[in-house]
Amino acid sequence: MELKYVQTTCPYCGTGCSFNLVVKDGKVAGVQPYQRSPVNEGRVCPKGTYAHEFVNREDRLTKPLIKKNGTFEEATWDEAYDLIAEKFKSYKPDECAVLSSARTSNEENYALMKFARGALKTRHIDHCARLCHASTVAGLAASFGSGAMTNSIGDIAESKCLFILGSNTFEQHPLIGRRVAQAKKAGAKIIYADPRYTATGKQADLYMQFVSGSDVAILNGLMQEIIKNGWEDTEFLKNRVKGYEELKATVMKEDYSLENVSKISGIPVEQLKTAAEWIGTAESAAILYSMGITQHTVGVDNVKSIANLQMLTGNLGRPGTGVNALRGQNNVQGACDMGALPVVFTGYQKVIDEAAHKKFADAWGFPDGISEPKNGYEVTVMMDVLTDNPGELKCMYIMGENPMLSDPDLTHVEHAIKNLEFLVVQDIFMTETAELADVVLPAACYAEKDGTQTSTERRVQMWRKAQDPPGEAKDDWKIIAEIAAKMGYADQFAWETAEDIFNEIAAVTPSYHGMNYERLNRPEALHWPCPAEDHPGTPILHGAKFAHPDGFGVMHAIDWKPPAEVPDAEYPYVFTTGRILFHWHTGTMTRRSATLDNEVPTGWIEINPEDAKDLGIKDGETVKASSRRGSIIVPARVTKDIMKGVMFMPFHFKECAANILTNNALDPIAKIPEFKACAVKVEKITEA
Repeated sequence: MELKYVQTTCPYCGTGCSFNLVVKDGKVAGVQPYQRSPVNEGRVCPKGTYAHEFVNREDRLTKPLIKKNGTFEEATWDEAYDLIAEKFKSYKPDECAVLSSARTSNEENYALMKFARGALKTRHIDHCARLCHASTVAGLAASFGSGAMTNSIGDIAESKCLFILGSNTFEQHPLIGRRVAQAKKAGAKIIYADPRYTATGKQADLYMQFVSGSDVAILNGLMQEIIKNGWEDTEFLKNRVKGYEELKATVMKEDYSLENVSKISGIPVEQLKTAAEWIGTAESAAILYSMGITQHTVGVDNVKSIANLQMLTGNLGRPGTGVNALRGQNNVQGACDMGALPVVFTGYQKVIDEAAHKKFADAWGFPDGISEPKNGYEVTVMMDVLTDNPGELKCMYIMGENPMLSDPDLTHVEHAIKNLEFLVVQDIFMTETAELADVVLPAACYAEKDGTQTSTERRVQMWRKAQDPPGEAKDDWKIIAEIAAKMGYADQFAWETAEDIFNEIAAVTPSYHGMNYERLNRPEALHWPCPAEDHPGTPILHGAKFAHPDGFGVMHAIDWKPPAEVPDAEYPYVFTTGRILFHWHTGTMTRRSATLDNEVPTGWIEINPEDAKDLGIKDGETVKASSRRGSIIVPARVTKDIMKGVMFMPFHFKECAANILTNNALDPIAKIPEFKACAVKVEKITEA
C-alpha cells in the first residue's frame, strides 16, 4: 500500500485552515492535522475533519452531459465543446451572462473572468459574493478605500474587547471562534448581539438579543453614548478621518437615545450602556461580523455604521482592533479579488476606468478587443431581467454555483433560469441548478488540483493536488481554456499549469504583484497587499493612513431604516436564516459527507416557546411556514434560544429550502438580497 500526506487548504468557510489529505494508493482516504499553519495550528472543525468524504462519492460527475429531448446523454468533450462554442458565438455579448464561483481557485476565477470579458465580450459576470459580502466590498471601500477585512485572524486574540454582531462565529467560523476564546481567556470583554442565543452567545460576557434589521439604530445609539461620555478618540478623528461633524449631528438625534434604540431593537437600555462603555473605554476593540450584517436592503448602511464606530473610537490600524468581515466561503475574497464582479477587473480596478480597461485589453491581446467599459448586471439583477425582460439575456455559463438553492425567492429563480435559451453548468455533482442545464461539464474538486485561494484575512494559500479527478473530469481552468480555443482564442489561454495563470494574475494585479508560488509555498503564505517580491505582505490594513487617495477615512451619517418587509396581521413574525456547524451553504458537499449528514440530516424552523404556545405547536411537530413568496413544510424546533416574534431556519436543505421564503428585495448599492429579515406566518398542519 502506498501512503502519503498532501498538505492543502480547506474547501469550506473563509477561515483558510490547512490540513493534510491522507492518500492511500492514489485515492484520498482521510484528513490528518497539519500543525504548521498559523491560522488553525493543527485544529479543524467538523467540516474540515470530514472534508475527504465527498471527494470519491459515486455520484461525482465524470463525463460531459448534453440534454436531448429533456434527458441528459453522455457526450465526448469535443461534442460538448463544439456545441458550447457554436452556441456562445451565436449570441451578442450583452445576451450572455457568466457566474463564477467562491468555491473554486483564484486561477479558475481569473480564467473565467478573462473568458467572459475577452471571449464572450460580456459585461455580465458575477458570483455569490453578491449574496453574502457585496455590502462589505461596497461599504468598506466607501469608508476606508478598501473593501476587505482589516486585521488578521491571529490578531483577534490580542483584542481587549470584541463586539460580535451578525455572526454566529463559533458555528460559522469555529477556528476564528477559537481566537475569540483566547482573547476572553486573556481578559477581553466579549459582547454578542443576535436574535438567537447561539453557541457564540454562550461564550459572551454580554449577550444582547435584538430584532433582526435594527443594526443601524443599535450602532448609532452606541455612538451617541460614547460621544456623550467623551470616549471618542479625538486625535484619531482630527488626524485620520473626514465627516465627523455630519456623523455626530445624526447620531446625537433623539431618535438614537438609548431609550428609543431599546424600543426599536428590543435590547434593554442597561445592556446598551454597558456595551458602549466597554467599546468606548477599551485599549483595543475589534468588531467581527458576517452575513447577519450584510444580507439586508440596508447592508451597505450597516457596514458603513460599523466602520463609523471603529473610526469614532480609533480602533483601526493596530493589533486587536479592526473591522473584521468574516467571509462565508473558502474563496469568496479571492473571487472578488480576481474581478469576478460586474464592475471591476482584478484587484478592484474599475471596468469603467479607461486606463484600467486599456491595461487589460493590452495585456490580454484579444484581436477583436474585450467587453466595453461599462458595468454589467449583478446576479440578482440577472434573475430579475430574465423574468421581467425575457429575451434580453439568452445564455449563461455557471461554474461551481448553485443559485437554485442559494438565491432568494427560489420560485422566482427557477422561473428566471428556465427563461434562458442555453445554459452550461460546470460542477462536481449534479446540483439542483445543473439539472436545468443544456450542457453539464464535470470538474475537478479541491483535492484534485493545484491552485490558490484567498481567505477572509486576505491570506493567499495553496491547494495541492492529492489525486486525479474521477473519469474524464478536468480542472475548471482547463475546461475554460479549451472552450476558448474552440472559439478561436487559443493564444490568449495558452497556459500549461495553474502557476502560469497565477503569474499572469500577479502581473496585472497590484495587490498581488509580489506573490508567486515559491513565496506562497510556505506555512504562513502571504497577505495582500503585497506589491513587490521583497514585500512581507500586510496582515493589518490602514496603519498610518486609509486606502483613499488622500489617506483619510470617511464617516457617513446614516439613519436607520426598517427592513423592506416587516410583520403585519397576515405574516406576523420576523424570519431570518443562517448556517449551522455541520453543514455548508447549499449542502452539495456536506450532505454528501456521511458523517456530517448523519449529525444533522434535515432542517427545522426555530420558534420561541411563547409563540409556539400561541400557535398550538409542539416541539418536533411538522408545520407549514409561509411568506408572500411561497410555503414549505418543515419540523418545528421550539426553543427559548430564539427571541419571541422571530423565527430562524438554516438554509442548507433542499427538502425544506429556507430561500423559498426569503425576500429578493435588494440593497440599492450592493444589490444584495434581504435574506436576514422578512415576514412569515407558521401554521399547524391539520389532518385532512
